[in-house]
Amino acid sequence: MEIKVNFLDNLRLEAKFDDFTVVTDQPIRYKGDGSAPSPFDYFLASSAMCAAYFVKVYCLSRDIPTENIRLSQNNIVDPENRYNQIFKIQVELPEDISEKDRQGILRSIERCTVKKVVQTGPEFQIEVVENLDEDTQALLMGAPEGSALTYIEGKDLPLEQTIANMTQILADLGMKIEIASWRNIVPHVWSLHIRDAASPMCFTNGKGATKEAALASALGEFIERLNCNFFYNDQFFGEEIANSEFVHYPNEKWFPLTADDAVPSGLLDSYCLPIYDPEGELQGSHLIDTNSGRRDRGICALPFRRHSDGETVYFPSNLIENLYLSNGMSAGNTLVEAQVQCLSEIFERAVKREILENEIALPDVPAEVMARYPDLVEAVQALEAQGYPILVKDASLGGQFPVMCVTLMNPRTGGVFASFGAHPSMHVALERSLTELMQGRSFEGLNDFQPPTFNSMAVSEPNNFVEHFIDSSGLVSWRFFSASSDYDFADWDFSGSNAEESERLFDILADIGKEAYVAVYEELGAPVCRILVPGYSEVYPVEDLVWDNTNVALDYREDILNLHRLSDAQLLDLVERLEESQLDNYTDIITLIGIEFDENTVWGQLTILELKLLIYLALGRHEDALDCVEMFLQYNDNTVERVLFYRAVQAVLEIELDDELELDDYRYNLARMYGDDTMEAVIGSVLGDVRFHGLTPTNMQLEGLDKHLRLIESYKKLHAARASSYK
Repeated sequence: MEIKVNFLDNLRLEAKFDDFTVVTDQPIRYKGDGSAPSPFDYFLASSAMCAAYFVKVYCLSRDIPTENIRLSQNNIVDPENRYNQIFKIQVELPEDISEKDRQGILRSIERCTVKKVVQTGPEFQIEVVENLDEDTQALLMGAPEGSALTYIEGKDLPLEQTIANMTQILADLGMKIEIASWRNIVPHVWSLHIRDAASPMCFTNGKGATKEAALASALGEFIERLNCNFFYNDQFFGEEIANSEFVHYPNEKWFPLTADDAVPSGLLDSYCLPIYDPEGELQGSHLIDTNSGRRDRGICALPFRRHSDGETVYFPSNLIENLYLSNGMSAGNTLVEAQVQCLSEIFERAVKREILENEIALPDVPAEVMARYPDLVEAVQALEAQGYPILVKDASLGGQFPVMCVTLMNPRTGGVFASFGAHPSMHVALERSLTELMQGRSFEGLNDFQPPTFNSMAVSEPNNFVEHFIDSSGLVSWRFFSASSDYDFADWDFSGSNAEESERLFDILADIGKEAYVAVYEELGAPVCRILVPGYSEVYPVEDLVWDNTNVALDYREDILNLHRLSDAQLLDLVERLEESQLDNYTDIITLIGIEFDENTVWGQLTILELKLLIYLALGRHEDALDCVEMFLQYNDNTVERVLFYRAVQAVLEIELDDELELDDYRYNLARMYGDDTMEAVIGSVLGDVRFHGLTPTNMQLEGLDKHLRLIESYKKLHAARASSYK
């Protein structure tokens, strides 16, 4: 994690990381002002709070109340060497906690990350650089010792060379990549989380049988998502990018809207149009680009090559971001390697969907077949030794598709997790199923999955597949676990060279009557492809283009960002449009308008309901405001401070709307209940003297929105690289 430090007045310092700011000072006796803890005080507190965190996680997973658990830490300093200290952590447990859980809580404290790092002994490297922002040396693990190179199945270059190449590409872009976490709790199953230090919203996860394979996976995913603009899906690019010569790619094409709002001629083709517009409801305005919001320019479309005949077909950028998420994108050492990975993932998700929605029972992989892969057997046995039954299934549907499945059952919670993997090699497909199962997860994280169900409607509901796509947390049918499988086991093998495998995978698509459209991006130095298979590789249903399109942001973005500058007439128009829109009241404003607010601010927690409430208060429409307050207090997950603010608002509104009550009669005790500052803001909000309490003013230039500006700065690096490559 990159932490940037600013020097403030006297001895005060300010550390900024992610969305947080930490201020330190020194005691007065050390010439400070005593206005904040010292850096060392934060260090001491971090180990105590880290220990408490692991206690909390343990107790939550076992429904143990923590109200009566107390934890403290003291540091005992050696009088002859103040750097030699003992950290003594004591925990007080209620008598009703069993001996087993007492030992479990103590073991959980032993897992404290701060403690383990201190005990291991971190290495400090101190250096001078010309410019912190321009020093883009990746914060990754060092190169392996010696000259040994590691080749793995399916990759055209050794892992060491792949890591070096991809790291250099990101460094050349000016992106400082850091490893946020590693996981290796099962033999031969590694995963990690990497991110851009300057813009942590740009992150990926990697997985593999070794740490090098996992790192190469994460870097490849980072580069594929950069090339395909996935990090910036649905986000406002800002006015500078929106008004530039190109918004997404130099080879994009803009199609003006027509007078009748029809889909302009030249967009898509005769194969795609019936798939994306089955009811004839799709209009040109549905396809306006969300990122730029340039209605005046029309529809931004990107070129794809139709695989069957090589013809160029233009797809609206809006359509791609609304329907496909990250499905169908991949980076590789070579283009054919990237295509194999891309098509494998498309089959993985499409076959997974077919199996789950149709409640298909899969055949087990025979023990003699598993014996070919001793590393995978060892990993499965390690999971089962922890008490998790594992099912290894053939998901090829009788040898049609290169897909496998590893399913974990959790007897502690009754939950299940079906993990799928695909590749022309059965070995690689199984390995991917297993590493996906444990990617980024601790054993506690395996408690979060839902139990199976016989409710077929719940399993086949479209949003269930979206949940499976995002984090595999969706429902699985009990029928999936039947011992009577719907297919016989097939000992399949689609492997060969990457070129041969790519051709075979495209042939499978052709055999089932599907057309593929391919875009290739090589400008950054690594081949990346994005493949769309209309009617097959979508994540969201095509009707979302009409009924749940992200470019609804364009109807509200400018007004909401200029909220403090709107007249009463404009505010009334905004709130009436929100009321008529039938948008979910609990949709957050971040999602609605594509702006990344700091989640620790009121903007970051703001929902449509709360926005309407604040507008009604500003307009003096107290009955409407009271209705919204009551809804807000009935169901919300906002901060305690904000909830108390609205409880006070509710009380004051009820007083104002009751002719027999006088506010002055209640001011004193309301202030005792909620505090003078809160009541001043509440009464000011109700009387119209305070508008939009808690929301700092901003505008279309995104002033004060540092989190979103960091995301735009990340995109500008990519945008500039694309511009220079086309000169």
